[in-house]
Amino acid sequence: MESSAVHAAEAEQSHKYVIAFAVVLAALLQVIDSSIVNVALPDMMGNLGASLDEIAWVSTGYILASVVVMPLTAWLGGMFGRKRYFVGSIILFTVSSFFCGAAHSLGLLIFWRVVQGVGGGALMTVSQAVLLETFPPEEAGTAMALFGLGVMVGPTIGPTLGGWITDNYSWPWIFYINVPLGILAAFMIGTYVHDSKHQKRAASVDYAGIGLLIVCVSSLQYLLEYGQRDDWWASKLMIALAIIAGLGGVGLAWRELTAEHPVIDFRVLRHRQMWVGTVLGIVMGVGLYASVFTLPVFMQNNLRMTAEQTGIVLLPGALATAVSMWVVGKLTRKFDARALIALGAGTFALAMWQLSEITSESGRGNFVIPLILRGVGLGLMFVPLTTVTLAELSRSELPQGTALYNFFRQLGGSLGIAGVATIVSHDTVEAKATLTAHVTSIDPGSLGRVTMLAHGFAARGADAGTAMQRAYAVLDREILGQASVIAYSHSYIIAAALVLALIPLLVLVRQTKSENAAEVMLE
Repeated sequence: MESSAVHAAEAEQSHKYVIAFAVVLAALLQVIDSSIVNVALPDMMGNLGASLDEIAWVSTGYILASVVVMPLTAWLGGMFGRKRYFVGSIILFTVSSFFCGAAHSLGLLIFWRVVQGVGGGALMTVSQAVLLETFPPEEAGTAMALFGLGVMVGPTIGPTLGGWITDNYSWPWIFYINVPLGILAAFMIGTYVHDSKHQKRAASVDYAGIGLLIVCVSSLQYLLEYGQRDDWWASKLMIALAIIAGLGGVGLAWRELTAEHPVIDFRVLRHRQMWVGTVLGIVMGVGLYASVFTLPVFMQNNLRMTAEQTGIVLLPGALATAVSMWVVGKLTRKFDARALIALGAGTFALAMWQLSEITSESGRGNFVIPLILRGVGLGLMFVPLTTVTLAELSRSELPQGTALYNFFRQLGGSLGIAGVATIVSHDTVEAKATLTAHVTSIDPGSLGRVTMLAHGFAARGADAGTAMQRAYAVLDREILGQASVIAYSHSYIIAAALVLALIPLLVLVRQTKSENAAEVMLE
């Protein structure tokens, strides 16, 4: 038995780059499907006869299901066997993708999106654990660089790919494209990936823990998704969800720390590197997703770019992330991870400061340098942070550690998106009120602008009253546009400040060289 496990481990290492391709492909499918649907929602609304609130569940259902499954992946891998669970999740994801594309009613589409989320929840966390076990411990940085290609580049290319497919084909093809890729990933993983010799099957099922997890996480995720729309604490539903999420979280922590066979082993957080890295991951997730969320919205709403044009502008930053991750994966063997993370945070903050200078008159060229800097900063942070976070975990603890780390980073991302949406909405209202106060009937500049616009509309055949109304409407839109530019600028500054907050927290991180990490992970 022991010799077969050793043989399997040696076989995995001999095919490590083939395995890396397969698991990164699986992770990329999960990450892209979190964002690819958003640009196609208007087309779905027209085809399925759904309202905006109804069609939003196509995205929300997937996110809720995947986030709930994410912390359960270590337990499920032990219950069914890592290889069987991983391949089964990919098959479930692939099959449900086909039925999502074939759905002819909103109810069926939402149902299959939830099923797709159940399958997709395992793809990212299990992929990371497989990579860390496949590559030698001294190459952990390289493994995390490969994993980061999917995790960080996916959110950038998702909307672009979705926009291109929707514009040139139809929205069902954003799901159909998963089918051949999912089949390829399942075949390769089924062929080359083996069960971990460290996996353990729980003696019983912790139904109470699973129930508390579903209640807590789904309530919190829904709160973060729809809190801004319902004006947060002005809504009784949002208050109730916050209370349920809080009580459910406390109950879940108590249950899992006292249960003999917990479904989530929070005890891995006893390792200093693990809990410090998780906190840092949450902060990084807030800053990262805040910027990822705002940039496409700003480009399309303020600069009138299409989804495809937005993707082209974002592409250099995605390429910079990919290159920097590969380089940093090699540097983690030679440099202190804390220095790389600090340098990455500073580079990311500089990029955000440059983006805060962008106006509604800016062109595509103004985004190139800031986005490349942001990509380099992300690569400098992601790889060493992930490596040091998991460095103290034994092989048997890796599946649970990766599950919790990715789960909390995902929650940080949801918090970042919810927070920046609230900030942009609030600051836009305040900035518009401030700007409007300076646009008065006694201001020569304002009068001149209104008169010029009115003359233009009159020249096109409008009567005097209609021309003046249209002139005021145009002026109001211009004020709103400038107000939103100010609000987005504030959001970039806040994202920069959040990521810079990583630097003081690095004093809690031990200096972890690859040799030390290897000793721990070989236990």
